[in-house]
Amino acid sequence: MSFKKYIKAVGTGPKGNRELTEFEVIDAIESILENKVTQAQIGAFLIGWRTKLETDGELTAAVKALKKYMKFSKVENSLELGYSFDGRVNNPFLFPLYENILKEFHEKNKDITPLNLVISGDLVQPAKNGLTTKEIFDSLDAGQYVHYFDRVEYLKELSILTPLRHELGLRTVFNTVEKLLNPGLSEYGVTTAFHKPYVKKYLAMFKEYYKEVLVVKAAEGSPEVFGNGKYWKEVNGEISEVSFSLDDFGIIYDKAYENISLEEALEIIKNPSDEILKLAKFNIALYLVFANRVDSLEDAWKRLN
Repeated sequence: MSFKKYIKAVGTGPKGNRELTEFEVIDAIESILENKVTQAQIGAFLIGWRTKLETDGELTAAVKALKKYMKFSKVENSLELGYSFDGRVNNPFLFPLYENILKEFHEKNKDITPLNLVISGDLVQPAKNGLTTKEIFDSLDAGQYVHYFDRVEYLKELSILTPLRHELGLRTVFNTVEKLLNPGLSEYGVTTAFHKPYVKKYLAMFKEYYKEVLVVKAAEGSPEVFGNGKYWKEVNGEISEVSFSLDDFGIIYDKAYENISLEEALEIIKNPSDEILKLAKFNIALYLVFANRVDSLEDAWKRLN
């Protein structure tokens, strides 16, 4: 089918645009990943589709299309943390502290099934151009509980689109779907949304690939919490919302950075403050709840401390 038909379907305007079928979404993405169309056509389609606003059905089909090109390597007993690929600007990454926290936790809590964490990364993608998980992992030694998947290895076809995405300089459908593609075949997945309409989208997109998917209101497109928030999950077909407050756990954190550098981020990891360590432990407490290792945040927090 002519790719121009897809551009017309999403880029004609409010009166002429229409929803793409699952077959059309998969065919369009296959044409893009296999380089069967020009860079101009790809750009026109991605921008038009984003402007039209992708439907839940289209996003679900896009995930299905990408899965066909992925290489998987199962990480047993794992929770995938879906980080944004456009990077971190205002906060450090907490995940480098998770390894030692989980190691100490499981040494003291033999009754709990070990929890492994899976994180993916690549070169920075638009639109923020911040610090990436890839840059941090390239500076760390491999651990037992925190596993990194480089997209160059598990989905090279999408990674190759990075230069074009930078030329466009805008968010596209790939920014929405790439955070939780599950290369480690994890049982549980958690990503973040700031705007509630996206909660429904994420749950719809990814739920068939996990035992359970959760969405947390957190910082900068990552499932790392730096303040009071909430999380959502689907229960019996309905979206359930749970709020939490750091104050209840004795955590007070109000530090903010402006375009945090790799050097700053690594120094924070090397010499973490008490409050940073508390934040990292609180996030682990959330993940233990998300992966059904404990019954409540209070139980997780007590065990961690």
